[in-house]
Amino acid sequence: MNQLALVSGAILGILAIILGAFGAHAFKKFLSEERLSSFEVGVRYQMYAAITLLIVGYNMDFQSSSDNWAVYGLLSGCLLFSGSIYFLSFKDVWKVNLRFLGPITPIGGLLMIIGWVMILLSSI
Repeated sequence: MNQLALVSGAILGILAIILGAFGAHAFKKFLSEERLSSFEVGVRYQMYAAITLLIVGYNMDFQSSSDNWAVYGLLSGCLLFSGSIYFLSFKDVWKVNLRFLGPITPIGGLLMIIGWVMILLSSI
């Protein structure tokens, strides 16, 4: 499980840097200020999840289920939360109705909260 945390943390971190650079330069040309701001929130939370997964991967022994659920919650929550924000940021550019993704964002946030709660439970 620590390898999943470390590899996924590294991949999420790499992608956050790449997406952040595109957001700061290329996407600025065609995304509205509001959509770009939302996109940046997705990048920020993705980087938070990446760093946390690296810390969890290096420091937890994964002997309890809360350690494992911390990784599952952070990883799946980040994919749903940031991923849905990325797609919703481009809905005007792509001219498609992505309203169905609206409820996915808070579900992703809830999963990330669960990951953090599992880190807390594991440490006490």
